[in-house]
Amino acid sequence: MGRQDFFDEGDLVAVLTTQPLDRLLDYKAPEGGCHLGAFVEVPLGPRKVPGVVWARGRGDFDRSKIRSVIRVLDVAPMRAEMQMFLERAADYTLTPLPAMLRLATRAPGLGDPPSMRKVYRPGDVTPDRMTDARRRVLSALQEYGGLSFTLKELSEAAGVTPSVVKGLVKQGAVREEDSPRDLPFPLLDEDRTSKTLTEDQSTAAEHLRHGIRSGAYGTTLLRGITGSGKTEVYLEAVAECFRQRRQALVLLPEIALSAEFMARVEERFGAKSAEWHSGVTMTERRRTWKMVGQGGAQLVVGARSALFLPFLDLGLIVVDEEHDTSYKQEDGALYNARDMAVLRASICGAQVVLASATPSLESWANAQAGKYAKLELTSRFGESVLPEMRAIDMRGADLPSNRWISPRLAGAVRERIERGEQSLLFLNRRGYAPVTICRACGHQIGCDHCDARMVEHRFLKRLVCHQCGETKPMPDVCPACGGEDRLAPVGPGVERLQEEASELFPDARVATLSSDLFGSARALKERIREIAEGGADIVIGTQLVAKGHNFPLLTLVGVIDADLGLQGSDLRAAERTFQLMRQVSGRAGRADRPGEALLQTYQPEHPVIRAILAGDEEAFWRAEAEERRHAGVPPYGRMAGIILSSPDMQEAFDAGAELARNDAHLRRIGAQVFGPAPAPVARIRGRHRVRLLVKAAKGAALQQAVAAWIAQLKQGPNLRLTVDIDPQSFY
Repeated sequence: MGRQDFFDEGDLVAVLTTQPLDRLLDYKAPEGGCHLGAFVEVPLGPRKVPGVVWARGRGDFDRSKIRSVIRVLDVAPMRAEMQMFLERAADYTLTPLPAMLRLATRAPGLGDPPSMRKVYRPGDVTPDRMTDARRRVLSALQEYGGLSFTLKELSEAAGVTPSVVKGLVKQGAVREEDSPRDLPFPLLDEDRTSKTLTEDQSTAAEHLRHGIRSGAYGTTLLRGITGSGKTEVYLEAVAECFRQRRQALVLLPEIALSAEFMARVEERFGAKSAEWHSGVTMTERRRTWKMVGQGGAQLVVGARSALFLPFLDLGLIVVDEEHDTSYKQEDGALYNARDMAVLRASICGAQVVLASATPSLESWANAQAGKYAKLELTSRFGESVLPEMRAIDMRGADLPSNRWISPRLAGAVRERIERGEQSLLFLNRRGYAPVTICRACGHQIGCDHCDARMVEHRFLKRLVCHQCGETKPMPDVCPACGGEDRLAPVGPGVERLQEEASELFPDARVATLSSDLFGSARALKERIREIAEGGADIVIGTQLVAKGHNFPLLTLVGVIDADLGLQGSDLRAAERTFQLMRQVSGRAGRADRPGEALLQTYQPEHPVIRAILAGDEEAFWRAEAEERRHAGVPPYGRMAGIILSSPDMQEAFDAGAELARNDAHLRRIGAQVFGPAPAPVARIRGRHRVRLLVKAAKGAALQQAVAAWIAQLKQGPNLRLTVDIDPQSFY
């Protein structure tokens, strides 16, 4: 940084803090001065709060009352491009800038001075007595690597007391060492190994390499059928990024996917990369944050929030499974990581790769319009072939009311068991049953704090609200009429499906993959690894299993309720059903064994089901695009959701009605307002929720109009207003 970016002691600086304030605050630069972008600690009332030196101070305040910055934190200053990214992301999503800064500073202990710490690594001695607790400690060390752990973190990761770790240290099975905090990550070797690519993989890889060598911004949609080797192609782009001495970021939609992917990275580049997600220890999070800013991490593999890390020179962002809905943050700052990746890359001159077998309609439309380059991988890698897809018409199936696996599907599963192959039974519904009803009075057990039915989780012996997380024991009597033994589950969840599969196939090993059933991401990863190595005959899973797992022995996918996603008023219902069915069907036949996908449906003539079976993706996208274009909805129009919530239902409705009446700012850009109406889930955590929907033409200046519109509303202390630009869900 040049001297123009440096403030001498006593100069006025404007600091953006992470506190919910609507302005920058003036402070005096500390002793020794500070750079523009410096991370600092400042006094705010009686507290000390973190912040960033954002600009030169305005000085429109009594100078004698201006306090000094307490200290500058020992981390690299925020770069100008990062400041611009946060400002533009805040403007786009209508999120207050302090909330965006909180996303960019989510690492513990940033202000801690460099020091030595005790770390724990695997020793070279086998313990004299192996207990379950000791085995968990050694397993955690083996999976994460010693540098990740302090004593507290290792104890928590293994679920043991510190004394268990200390006992292993005494025996030499675990080594305790002094280590400097926050070491750089091992160098990754871009030329270590490279698989032989097919012709279309080589063409795609060269296109991406050329984009990275150009040093300019560009976005490419990398579309390839499941199993076509998209990962190998974009890892070639990562390698080129290393050759250009720039950093790369790979976003994954599901933490459970990271173990398999990290193993591929290590095999390809000779060392582990940095990771950023909720399953990583706090010590490792701080290390990653600091090393990214200092250039000590070449590659980060992470969840959507990794976009807000302070990269020194970011050259590539890969958004894997770019269509996945988990890239949309649905609380706090509402943003879509796919769109923010494109924004960030455009500011820092990086390339973006959007990889998917079933792209979002937004990305498909951008590629059609020429805004994104488009690469196609049309053949499966190696000997694997696409599965045959067939519908099972459930209208003629002879099934008892409490059974969901049709005779035809059961016969197909039996064949796979006899051949030593695996079957996947897919149902996108967690728990045992979505509704518990009293057969005497008809009462459905709901959440006390939300307008939602509680889901029975029989393995946990509890009812769970999937909106707020509230749980309660499964009652013995009906809470409404007091009837005994009259409560009955209605509809299937994966736990109930497991019960049915175990009865139908008593000698089969049945495994259920659902996020509710595992206490940690590590336990889930371990179970996925066991299944991939043949540790189950039948896998029962939710959409978790549709996301990139490779089960070599899996040759049959049975979709229990292919119609489930087609219900409701979501404008993306057809698109999501199509994507999910194609993704989950692609799990079958990924090695040298042909696969089959059977879809149980009561609507075999539905256009989405017919498109899935025909495999004609282009025809589906064209038809879906035409329907959306005709309706003027995304990606051929713009939308914003407004959610008002209050403990008082009338207050929320009155505020919504006031906004709907005073819509002059929106009419100026030709926008329409729909509502107010109760949200589909009208109460969450005791707060009543009212929604309005704004719809505008594609080129309309929506953000400015919405900002001016909501600024008119006088908000009481209990009323909350949330704006969701480009809403993905409408609950």
